[in-house]
Amino acid sequence: MRKRTLIRIFSLTAAAAVVMAVNGLILSRRSAQASLSLQNSYLRALEELSTAADNISNTLQKELYAGTADMHQQLSQQLWRDSSAAKAALAQLPVGSAELSNTYKFLSQVGNYSLAMSEKVREGGAISDEEYDNLSALYDYSRKLRDGMWSLENSISGGEIDLSEALSEQDDDLDSPTVTDGFTDFEEGFDSYPTLIYDGPFSDHILEKRPLMLENESEISREMAHERAGFAMGVDLGDIELIGEEDGKMPSYLFGDEAGTATCSITKQGGYISYFLKSRQVMTNSISDEDALAAADKLLEDRGFTSMRRTYYENTANIMTVNYAYYQNDICCYTDLIKVSVAMDNGEVLGLDCRGYLVNHTRRQLPKSKKSVLDVQQQLSPKLRMLSRGLAVIPSDSEEELLCYEFKCEAPDGTHVIVYFNALTGKEEQILILFESESGTLTM
Repeated sequence: MRKRTLIRIFSLTAAAAVVMAVNGLILSRRSAQASLSLQNSYLRALEELSTAADNISNTLQKELYAGTADMHQQLSQQLWRDSSAAKAALAQLPVGSAELSNTYKFLSQVGNYSLAMSEKVREGGAISDEEYDNLSALYDYSRKLRDGMWSLENSISGGEIDLSEALSEQDDDLDSPTVTDGFTDFEEGFDSYPTLIYDGPFSDHILEKRPLMLENESEISREMAHERAGFAMGVDLGDIELIGEEDGKMPSYLFGDEAGTATCSITKQGGYISYFLKSRQVMTNSISDEDALAAADKLLEDRGFTSMRRTYYENTANIMTVNYAYYQNDICCYTDLIKVSVAMDNGEVLGLDCRGYLVNHTRRQLPKSKKSVLDVQQQLSPKLRMLSRGLAVIPSDSEEELLCYEFKCEAPDGTHVIVYFNALTGKEEQILILFESESGTLTM
């Protein structure tokens, strides 16, 4: 065989090997991509199910404290949507032939039962003690489902479960954890499930509004904004410089330090402090809550904010964030919100966020209440004991503000609940559940 022929054969053989290797690599990558895509789709479904389970639990708890037909209807519709979303997400998970009949039963009945109770109240009836017990039982089961979903997510994030292989019919390792492990306690805990007989978290878009405080304000110079940024942050002007501008509904000048650890935004119109933030690690919790709250109070006083009162606070990662609301004639205007963040190691103020205040603050011409507070109070759920009451301005789903009676109450288990009734119409507008811990108080 000629040398040229041998070379040609070897070349073709080598080329074929390369082609086969490339094809194998392509197929391997495609397989890996398909596996990753499948895992991501399962993760999305699990996240949707977990979110729906959280929402169902929170809404059922509010259902126990609702006192009017309108609020029962609003909550029942929310439960119907969340239970439908949960069933849709569950259908996308690799549960194979697992027996999840109790889970499906719960998700199907929780929305239906709530709608039935809503219709009963709307027709003039009252929820009986037995029906309240049923709602309480549903709430207890919803917490089990929620906890199971959190446990399942932790198992996945910890690497105990591979979603792309879980419950595949080819999987012979019966001892390995599976997706259905998250439902085990829930499925096995239906011994006391009630026999149901029936007929069938303030607005997130507040900052999207046009800022009221910037109306008819003149635009300031960069030099003036620089001075106000230094004053806002309590630093020398030489320590910060203009680093950019912000557009949107609140055009602003943005200043920062050379190290990139501090920023401050000053509105172009009016020259108001929009926010400032100092970034550093806070390793210890050395000062008391009272000292941190006092530091936050002093900052607002020094920056010229008056008639502000603390509402809620939270201590996370050794930084306390305090929420303030504006008070007009002893009426709490929750829409006029300011947040202050304080380092718990030395009391340094690390953040000030005035955007909610700039967007909403104005001297309001508040209407007089048309409904008697005593008449409205009669609509509170019998499951709640009133602790205090007052007037408050809260946001609605639209840009409209609502003047409401605010009732701070306590549930039989000690949970604190705030219920808002429209002071003009008597409609039950909102229910907030307070989550109180050593870290502070949050609302849901």
